[in-house]
Amino acid sequence: MDDHRRAFIKAGTAAAAFWAGARAGAQPAAAREQPPGLKLGLYSITFLGIWYRGEALSLPEVVKAAKEYGYDGIEIDGKRPHGNPCDWPEARCRELRALADGLGIEIFGVAANNDFSSPFPEAREAHVCYVRELVRMARCLGAKTVRVFLAWPGVTKHPQVARYDISRNLWPVIHQGFSESEVWDWCRAGLVECARYAGEEGVTLALQNHAPVIKDHNDVLRMVKEVGSPHLKVSLDVPIMPDKSEEAIREAARAVGPLQVLSHFGGDYVRPADGVVRGEPFYAPFVRAMHEIGYRGYLSYELCHPLPVVAGQTVGVEYARDSARYAAEFMRGVMRTVQGRA
Repeated sequence: MDDHRRAFIKAGTAAAAFWAGARAGAQPAAAREQPPGLKLGLYSITFLGIWYRGEALSLPEVVKAAKEYGYDGIEIDGKRPHGNPCDWPEARCRELRALADGLGIEIFGVAANNDFSSPFPEAREAHVCYVRELVRMARCLGAKTVRVFLAWPGVTKHPQVARYDISRNLWPVIHQGFSESEVWDWCRAGLVECARYAGEEGVTLALQNHAPVIKDHNDVLRMVKEVGSPHLKVSLDVPIMPDKSEEAIREAARAVGPLQVLSHFGGDYVRPADGVVRGEPFYAPFVRAMHEIGYRGYLSYELCHPLPVVAGQTVGVEYARDSARYAAEFMRGVMRTVQGRA
């Protein structure tokens, strides 16, 4: 029996026990109080084992954590040790989907870490193949969306946990001497091809408003229009908007409108002495704007930035667990307040 099968059997046994308890009324408070409308997702990058000190959770463990913390579904990060499509033949996808279904957790998305902007055609072609395989994997998992970038500089793991600065400093060097229009055209060509593959598999690509090629939601909408495919839509995320004022949030949401199929939120969450979990003030107007445009999809929590160092050591997985647990509590409260008043 291989290690993957052992992990599924172990997680499946734990899941069965957990689900039995849930049926007996032991559901998390956040799950019991779910309001209609927006759904709460857990993005597996939170437990990928690159931002905290320690090992990644397996995807079966992420599914169980999502259930325990009161999430409705999970989004799978498309790289090892989680969702590299090389590791996910159809049979293994079916096993994970069965486990998630048994716990009432939807696998709603797969997240690509793609870069269609490289000056090197071999690199662009490799990323097209990567996204095509993620689309295939998403279909096998029953996921409706594949989150895509135009350009993703990447992360490095050095020496202990991940860093953004090395790859972000390299990106402008690699692209030096090439015009913005050239880079834009390369990205569009990659998306045109991948949108065709998505359509063949019944999957939707969700283009995130993520730098460096994209500056704001207007660039996202321009690219979607130029690609001209019904299989390419939008993931508007408020934390990476350059202007997070209430007016700008409402304007962006209205501009995106029915193209919105996915969104993410982030942050470190703790429970202070007064017991009230707090987050950034821009989330309430964003949730309100999503409600106003009729968005009923997922807000997916991600912990994907350098974490605190305590006594010379980066915090461990328990920090990520606490953040994920409290993030669900915080966002449920925002959703309940906004949607209850609508």
